[in-house]
Amino acid sequence: MVRVINTPTQTQWENPYAPKITSPGICQMNNTPHPMPIPTHTESQAEIKTNHARRGFLTQVGGASLGVGLASSGVVAQAQPKPVWAEVVGREHWAHKGVDGVSVRLFLWRKQRADMVGSVRSAQHRGTVVFVHGSSMASTPVFDLQIPERPQSSLMDWFARLGYDVWCFDCEGYGRSDKTRPVNANVACGADDLAAVSEYIMGLNGGEPLLLYGASSGGLRAALFAQRHPQRVKRLALDAFVWTGEGSPTLADRRKRLPAYLASNRRPIDRAMIRSIFTRDHPGTSDLTVVEAFADAVLALDSSVPTGTYVDMSANLPLCDPEKITVPTLIMRGQYDGIASFADLSAFFDKLPNPDKQFTVMPGIAHTSTRSKNYQLVYHLLESYFSRPDPVYWGA
Repeated sequence: MVRVINTPTQTQWENPYAPKITSPGICQMNNTPHPMPIPTHTESQAEIKTNHARRGFLTQVGGASLGVGLASSGVVAQAQPKPVWAEVVGREHWAHKGVDGVSVRLFLWRKQRADMVGSVRSAQHRGTVVFVHGSSMASTPVFDLQIPERPQSSLMDWFARLGYDVWCFDCEGYGRSDKTRPVNANVACGADDLAAVSEYIMGLNGGEPLLLYGASSGGLRAALFAQRHPQRVKRLALDAFVWTGEGSPTLADRRKRLPAYLASNRRPIDRAMIRSIFTRDHPGTSDLTVVEAFADAVLALDSSVPTGTYVDMSANLPLCDPEKITVPTLIMRGQYDGIASFADLSAFFDKLPNPDKQFTVMPGIAHTSTRSKNYQLVYHLLESYFSRPDPVYWGA
C-alpha cells in the first residue's frame, strides 16, 4: 500500500515541520499537531519532493577550483560557486503484519533520487538499503533529519544521492505505526515487523536482497531477522550492538529500573532523556545544535515509547546466535559506547561464520554514531561495506 503526494517547488511551499533557525546555533521545530515532516496535500497527487529541493551528488557549478592570483596586496581568491544538490524524492508506504488474526499497520518511508524513481534496475541503481531504528525514537528523526543549510544531516538523502533505493520504517508502537495492541514491542516483535516490511519492499524491487543497517536495539532486531531470513539480506551492518551485555555500564544502570519497565508496556520520553543519549557516555562527541533539532523531530512523533527492548537488553540477553547469522556482517562500535563493550562484540564477531565480515571501532564516537561530530566517517564506513564487491574465490 502506498500513498504518493506531489508537492510544489521550494518557492511555493515550505515544509512546516522542518527545523528553523531562530538564532545562531538554535534550531526549532514548529509546534504543529501532524507527526510527520510531510505536507498535508491530497492523496491523489503523484509524488512528494523533500523540503530541500536541490539535493544529490555534490556537483560544482561552473569552474571547479579556487583561482589564486598574486598582487601587491597579497593572494586573491575567487569566490567558489555554491554546490547544487540533485532532487531527492520521498514517499510514504504502508505494510501490514498479521498477528493472531490482527492486522498491524506499519509506516514505511522511501527516499530516491528524483531521476531514478521507477528505475530500480537501472545502471545507476546501487542497491536497496533498509534502516532499523532503536529503542527510544521512531525512524525518520534518526535517518531523515532535515536541517536547513545542512542537507548531510539526512543519512537517507546521502545514500539516495549515491544511487541507492533507501527505506526506513517505524516498528509497532513507534511513530506513525499502529500502537493499539497491548504489547511492549520487544526485539522479537521488531524482527517480525522487519519480516513484513522486507516482504513488502522486495515485492517492489524484484526480490533483490536488502542492505540492512540497525543501530542499538535496531541492530538486535536486524540481527534476529537476518538469523531467521538470511535469504533476504545481502549485507548486514550492526551499529552500537550488544550481545550478552557483559561489560556494559549503561545496561548495568538500566537494570536498576527493570521493575518499572516490567510494570508498563510504555515509558515516557522527554527532551532531557533524549539529550542524555548523547552525553551519558562521553560528552562532546555530538553537535548539540543537531541534538536539539533531533529532539524536536522525535518529540513531534512520540511522547512515550514501548518498554520491550529495554526489558530485553536488561534481562534477556543474548537474543540472537552469531553462529546462525550466515550473511556478510559489519560490526560498528563507537570508541566511547557505554552499551557495546569491545570484549562482548569481539566474542560475537569471532563466532560469525561468514568470512566476509568486518569489525570496526569508530574513533571519537559514543552510542549514536550518525548524530556524532564524526558522522562522515560513519557514512563512509557504511557505504564502503555495502558497496564492497562480493568475493569471487572462497578457497578450496
